[in-house]
Amino acid sequence: MIKLDIMSDPICPWCFIGKAHLDKALQAHPDHRFEIEWHPFQLNPEMPMDGMDRRAYLEGKFGGKEGAVRAYAPVVENAEKAGVAIDFEGMKRTPNTINAHRLIHWAGIEGRQTAAVSALFKAYFTDTRDIGDLEVLADIADSIEMDASVVTRLLNTDEDMQSIRDRDAHSRKMGVNSVPTFIVGGRHAVPGAQPPELWAQVIADFAQQAENG
Repeated sequence: MIKLDIMSDPICPWCFIGKAHLDKALQAHPDHRFEIEWHPFQLNPEMPMDGMDRRAYLEGKFGGKEGAVRAYAPVVENAEKAGVAIDFEGMKRTPNTINAHRLIHWAGIEGRQTAAVSALFKAYFTDTRDIGDLEVLADIADSIEMDASVVTRLLNTDEDMQSIRDRDAHSRKMGVNSVPTFIVGGRHAVPGAQPPELWAQVIADFAQQAENG
């Protein structure tokens, strides 16, 4: 197997798009040898725990409404090409994602990590739910067959919170400064929402290497 480490944030639209591209390639090549692990990277580590109004956040980040529209124009275009549904009009809040990352971590322990990532992307971008809300996170956990009562209890503690922050800091120290970032085989960094064709080529290259011994 080939380890594919993915640094991502559940509120990053490029991460959502990048996952859609990767999924398409993996579905087309079911014999791929990737073993996938998702890692935390917060786009907004200083975000208040209860989040903030999304419009205020975007206009503050991009210097006003026009700047936000310009910044998101390529996101809209690429989301359509990737076939992912993003309801930008319906998204009202930008959450702090530390608790969403904790849920991804716990899902990984149960072998449901990619399912958790998929459910969080859908909840935030398509269903416009507040994935900083603990009840929403517990409901997402239930939807992927985790024990929502256990997740609720854990979310109401600081369990693994510092670990998530430490892992985020470690990625930054290693040179990761944007997401998604894919690390292939522990050596090759592939930044950005790469097209399915690139992943198909990577899969083919590793298959060829395996054949050559």
